[in-house]
Amino acid sequence: MPQAAVLLPIVDRPEPTLLFTRRASHLNTHSGQVAFPGGKRESADPDLLFTALRESREEIALPPERVELLGRLSDVISLHGILVTPYVGLIPPDLPLVPDPSELDTIFEVELSLFLEDRRHHTDVIPVDGRLHFVPSYHVAGQVIWGLSSMMLVELLAEGFGRPVSLLEEPPTGRLCYFPERLLRTLHSETHTP
Repeated sequence: MPQAAVLLPIVDRPEPTLLFTRRASHLNTHSGQVAFPGGKRESADPDLLFTALRESREEIALPPERVELLGRLSDVISLHGILVTPYVGLIPPDLPLVPDPSELDTIFEVELSLFLEDRRHHTDVIPVDGRLHFVPSYHVAGQVIWGLSSMMLVELLAEGFGRPVSLLEEPPTGRLCYFPERLLRTLHSETHTP
């Protein structure tokens, strides 16, 4: 199974933020989708942490030595059959980060408090191995954070911050969107964009 790794960068501000990227609109796959910096493991990468840091340097010019590693989250298998390993790191707020235009449209930050307060737009209901997962979807400043990135975010909130958010429990309030509908809309928009 192909492997990949991502970095969930927490920006060390008075009000901490999480840093996200939006994939370039000209890409054939995942165009315009919000993600954490990261990518596929290369054969020369000694381990997956190296992959996450290398990809972060390539995508957003994040110097690996400026990342204070806080931990590793659980591996997640993407819809495309890629085993993704997420790492969490603290980065300083004064870095001159720049998106690589061949891969990204933009870099943006979201205050961690938005996620800690669970201000989701709705919840995607996604079947995984025969069990329903309730994945938050956040709409922030014109960006949509959902899917794999949101699944990683839920574990960060639960394990790192003790928030009562679970992928396996239906949220007490809010709208539910069932994944097959969401998948069809996503695939339709990816294959029919001008």
